[in-house]
Amino acid sequence: MDEDLFVVSDEKPFLAGDKGEFLVSPRLDDLASAFAAAEAVINAPADGLSVCFLADNEEVGSSTKQGAGGTFLKSTLKRIACSLGMDFDAALASSFMVSADNAHAVHPNHPEKSDPTNSVILGEGVVVKHHANQNYTTDAVSSAVIKQIAEKAGVKTQDFFMRSDLRCGSTLGAISSTQVSVKSVDVGIAQLAMHSAVETVAASDLDAAVKLFEGFFKAKIQFPEDGRIILK
Repeated sequence: MDEDLFVVSDEKPFLAGDKGEFLVSPRLDDLASAFAAAEAVINAPADGLSVCFLADNEEVGSSTKQGAGGTFLKSTLKRIACSLGMDFDAALASSFMVSADNAHAVHPNHPEKSDPTNSVILGEGVVVKHHANQNYTTDAVSSAVIKQIAEKAGVKTQDFFMRSDLRCGSTLGAISSTQVSVKSVDVGIAQLAMHSAVETVAASDLDAAVKLFEGFFKAKIQFPEDGRIILK
């Protein structure tokens, strides 16, 4: 017998702020997005194929058998498509993915770490994440799609751009695209103190993420051969 040893914080989540508007907890990155996605897929319509992929090992490179860089997602989707008599490649071509990973809000003690013209604020809605070097999967088209879905769902959005002179982490969307290439957008919940023992988000943003993901699963996104994207 052998063991894996994990040392984790046992701090219990709690609400903070004058009106309890902040959720403070360990591992909000990225359990908050995982929770929102799982809540949304439970209520997804039964007339389509909705997938919620919660990958392991995201913070240590994702290149494990159960990580986003492995073949688990691709092989699982292939088996699902085969069992339903679907053409796998055609199904991917008509699919759309939301990659959800928390985003850095402007920290009041270190505002210089954020882009001065694109401030992400707690409680101001779900963040759409952009990166010129493609560390995030968002492009102009996918950003427009998710913002239309958000508008229909009554969810506010804000845009995150990493400072161009600072390094930026990647997300599971970009990593999984090496195995499963689909149209995709990166979004997240704004937070403070990412990767610290205890992190902070706005409780309203977590609710907004659930609403956005529910709206996404309910949306009908079509890809006609003329290159347009039709959202219903």
